[in-house]
Amino acid sequence: MHVIAVLALDGVVAFDLTIPCQVFASARHPDATAAYEVRVCSEPTVITIAGEQQLYQISSRYDLNDARDADTVIVPGTNPDQPPNPRTVRLLRDAAARGARVASICTGAFTLAAAGLLTGRRATTHWQLASQLADTFPDVEVDSSALFVDDGQILTSAGVAAGLDLCLHMVRRDHGAATAADTARAIVMAPQRAGGQAQFIDHRDPIGGDAVDLGPTRQWMLDNLATPLTISDIASHAAMSQRSLSRRFRAQTGTTPQQWLLDQRLQRARELLETTDLPVSRIAQVAGVGSIETLRHHFARHVGTTPSSYRAAFQG
Repeated sequence: MHVIAVLALDGVVAFDLTIPCQVFASARHPDATAAYEVRVCSEPTVITIAGEQQLYQISSRYDLNDARDADTVIVPGTNPDQPPNPRTVRLLRDAAARGARVASICTGAFTLAAAGLLTGRRATTHWQLASQLADTFPDVEVDSSALFVDDGQILTSAGVAAGLDLCLHMVRRDHGAATAADTARAIVMAPQRAGGQAQFIDHRDPIGGDAVDLGPTRQWMLDNLATPLTISDIASHAAMSQRSLSRRFRAQTGTTPQQWLLDQRLQRARELLETTDLPVSRIAQVAGVGSIETLRHHFARHVGTTPSSYRAAFQG
């Protein structure tokens, strides 16, 4: 079983610590067995924080040594101004050297950078601290807008709730879109957002007046994935102009209506490839992508493989 080690370092952000525990412990195989073994690997004395407040002291059945054979090591956020202790740095370097996947949530990126794991890599952290990360570690390519960055073996996420998106992304990478969707439903979370989506979303109405909730329109788009939908169709359903729709949609989701719709269609195509024997051409139609050529194009660009290879990898 895939072992997830979540490091509970002193001053750990309480919410950051619980995110991977909840997500990975909720992930299940189709036969309902656990998909991961989750270990909270703790320093001897750990005080959790939220904002500038100390919350509670924790203890765990696992210490940091129990992370040395983990398949994935996750570093939740801590105080970015406090360098990690040498033991933590050695643990992370050893994990990367043996091929383990290493990920951070929020300011955990500072710990990864201090261990040298982000040198020459693209990474993200909380948008308010992105400039500090870039100034402190100039060899890191800091993306201040991304929700999360998957750089292969090393992954980083933006602030707090973006850790949910990152962890669900890892579940999807490990076990497929259907398992990730089931996990999201188990923790009562909306479908995961793509990593390139904007991390800071202003939920106020961007053009004045009463705020308009586009949730019903997004649900209508999901219910009609197989139907060709133009920006005019979407604006008509939302009862607003195309310009207003685009501005409000980006304010509420961090992306455009067309890109959001494409992301949902590719997500649906993944689920069908994993869980059905439908021909790829039929899946392209059901998911609303159109032709098999169009599906192949988007898979090559967004998934990095072909639909047939994707199906073979997961069904195999």
